[in-house]
Amino acid sequence: MGFLEGLDFLGECKSKNLLDMHLMICIVAHVVADLDFAQMQNVFHPGFKTANIMYEPDSDTVKITDFGIARITNPSKTETDMVLGIPSCMSLEQLAGKKADGRTDLFSLGLMLYQLLSGALRFKANFMASLMFKIGNEVAADVRSACADIPGDLANVINKAPPRNVGQRFRSGTDYASAAKDFLKSRS
Repeated sequence: MGFLEGLDFLGECKSKNLLDMHLMICIVAHVVADLDFAQMQNVFHPGFKTANIMYEPDSDTVKITDFGIARITNPSKTETDMVLGIPSCMSLEQLAGKKADGRTDLFSLGLMLYQLLSGALRFKANFMASLMFKIGNEVAADVRSACADIPGDLANVINKAPPRNVGQRFRSGTDYASAAKDFLKSRS
């Protein structure tokens, strides 16, 4: 195992310590490309969270860590025996023990991007059962409700990642990355 320098994003989720929006979107574009590659290999990362993103500013290197619990998806089987992950970053299908795939990681990334840009969790609850209920039954809050200065076109990208209905999410990391890059181009 190699040594990674840099920082994980856990510390960048607090409202007083947020990274620059443009830098964050550039980093997320790297992460989405990696998740898309994994998705093309039928792999998803059920424990995906902010602490799994490592960024080294000097070399502009981004790495996703903790693939030790990654799952290989099999389109002919549904695995319902195990729930893995961080509840505040999990999709409805993960919480319900239903079939999950790469779109699950994009859901988690959408929740994390919301937190990284606003400093707040998209779904909040004091108890696990309450959190699971909210993820399963509430419409995800628009990111502009927590961070009013986020441009509308970026808010649309962030808000498309976590719908409860899998079919309403980005189909792949490529689609997600393309939307993020379109936002960056429009701001250049």
